[in-house]
Amino acid sequence: MEQAKVLLVDDEEEFVSTLAERLRLRGLHAETAYNGEEALQVIAATPPDVVVLDVLMPGMSGLAVLRRIKTEYPHIPVILLTGMGTTRDGVEGLRLGALDYLVKPLKIEELIEKLDEALEKASGGVT
Repeated sequence: MEQAKVLLVDDEEEFVSTLAERLRLRGLHAETAYNGEEALQVIAATPPDVVVLDVLMPGMSGLAVLRRIKTEYPHIPVILLTGMGTTRDGVEGLRLGALDYLVKPLKIEELIEKLDEALEKASGGVT
């Protein structure tokens, strides 16, 4: 399989840039978007293999972005990121079609495990 493309969407620029670099060091092609509108533009231009999406962002919320992704690109797995106290949004995201949700602060090993699951699901179980 080609190098997997992961789109990281979070309004915390330092967090998402650092996370992208850590994923690149693990052999993934990580792109970043800092809001929902930008994320949808990136997806439309070059759809990723998986999206890691923050729930709470200014402007378009992560759940609104998730709804659009699942309507327009239902095959793209989405992993939600939630802050402490927003697990209700994570559960709502699962109902809307997210593969899973992770709570910040994020453990990179847990994210890698979830990305592997998402990529396996996206490829029909063949990695």
